[in-house]
Amino acid sequence: MTTAAPSQGTDERIELLRFTTAGSVDDGKSTLIGRLLYDSKSIFEDQMEALQRSTDLTGEGTINLANLTDGLRAEREQGITIDVAYRYFSTPKREFIIADTPGHIQYTRNMVTGASTANLAVILIDARNGVIQQTRRHAYIASLLRIPHVVVCVNKMDLVDYSEEAYQAIVNEFTTFATHMQIRDIRFIPISALEGDNVVDKSDNMPWYEGRSFLRCLETVHIANDRNLHDPRFPVQWVNRPQTDEHHDFRGFAGQIAGGAFKVGEEVIALPSGKTARIKAIHTFDGELQEAFSPMSVNLLLDHEIDISRGDMIARSDNVPYVEQTLDAMICWMHEEPMQVGRKYSLKHTTRVTRCIIKELQFRMDIDTLERDLDSKDLELNEIGRVTLMTTSPLTYDAYSRNRQTGSIIIVDEATNQTVGAGMICEPHKEIPALDE
Repeated sequence: MTTAAPSQGTDERIELLRFTTAGSVDDGKSTLIGRLLYDSKSIFEDQMEALQRSTDLTGEGTINLANLTDGLRAEREQGITIDVAYRYFSTPKREFIIADTPGHIQYTRNMVTGASTANLAVILIDARNGVIQQTRRHAYIASLLRIPHVVVCVNKMDLVDYSEEAYQAIVNEFTTFATHMQIRDIRFIPISALEGDNVVDKSDNMPWYEGRSFLRCLETVHIANDRNLHDPRFPVQWVNRPQTDEHHDFRGFAGQIAGGAFKVGEEVIALPSGKTARIKAIHTFDGELQEAFSPMSVNLLLDHEIDISRGDMIARSDNVPYVEQTLDAMICWMHEEPMQVGRKYSLKHTTRVTRCIIKELQFRMDIDTLERDLDSKDLELNEIGRVTLMTTSPLTYDAYSRNRQTGSIIIVDEATNQTVGAGMICEPHKEIPALDE
C-alpha cells in the first residue's frame, strides 16, 4: 500500500497485494502458483536448480511446478499441501505475497491463518468435479474472513476439452451458492495450471473467454478502498520517551494506524480512559506530516499529557469504537484440546493483552450445510462457532465486518502459551446474527 499521505507529494510505492489460494485436494493450487511464478519469470536460478534436482530424483522427466510451494517432504510424497507456504514475487505493476494454503478439511486452521490478512482469495475448482463440499467450505471461510475479492479459477480445463458449457455450469452453480455469502466481488477465470492456459497469458484454446488472464486480474483488481478509511483507529504499541538531550521532553505514541486518517490539530480521545487532547504533531521515519492514513506507522504527539499506555486506542472524538467487556465473536478453534465453556484464556486484541472467560457457545456452524448446531457443548479442532466472551478489562473494538484489524482477536492458552483460537468480533447487541458473523 502507499505509505505516504497524498498531500505530501512523496513518491508512491508499488501496491502490495496479499492473496491466498484455496481448493480441494488435487485441485491444483500449488501447480497454479508454480506456473504463475514460472511463466512470469519470477523463479531464481537456485530454485530452478532445486526443481530440476527433484525431477531427476523422481524420474518423472518433467518439472513438477507444485514443488515450488510444497516444500515439506511429506507434501511432496503425498502430493498434497499441509502447511501454509508464503511466496513473494513482483511485476512492474504490483508486488505480491502468496499464501498457498491446504485444501484438506483437517487443515482448516491453516487456511484461516493464511487467509486472515489477504486482500483476495483464489478458489480453485476442478472442471471435472464442479462445485463440491470443500468449495462451499472455502467460500464460506472467505466470506467469514471478509476477504474483499474472490477469484474463482476453474482449473483443468484441458481435461474437459476446454468446454465453455462445463465452465458456465460451474459459474452458475457457484454464483447461486454465493448469494448466501457476504462476498462483494467475485470473478471467474477458466484456466489450466498444468498447461498455462489463462494463467499469465490469454489462452488460444478458449477463444470464447473474453476476460483477463489470472495474472492480469491480480495486477488490476482495485484494492485501494478495501481498508476502512472512515473510522480513525490507532492502537498504541509503544510510548516513545527517548529522554535524550536532544529530545528530553519528547513523548510520542507509536503504532500503526488501523483505520481512517488523523490530522494535526484535530481532537482525539484515548480509550478506555475517555481523556481527550489535540494532535500536536505526526512524526514518521521520513519526517513530519500534517495528515497520516491507514496503514502508516507513525508517532502521534498530543498538545498536553494524558495517561496513555500500550494497548490503549486513540480515536477521533466524534467517531469512537465500542468499549465493552462482554462481546460475541465467531471463533475458529485451532487446537487439539477442545474449547471449554467456562474456562479462562488469554486474549490478544490489537496491542492489548487481557484475560477472558468463554461464557457461552451460542452455536457451532456446520460449514458444509451452513446450518447452525445449537446443541454443541464445545468446539473441536477446525470447528467454527459463535461464542460470548467476558474480558477482565474493557476492549476497544469495531465489528470485524467493519474493520478487520480492530475486530479480530486471538485466544491463547495461558498454561502453554499456544494460540488455540482466532476470532472475528460480531456487531454487538444483535439477537439474530447474520449468516457469516
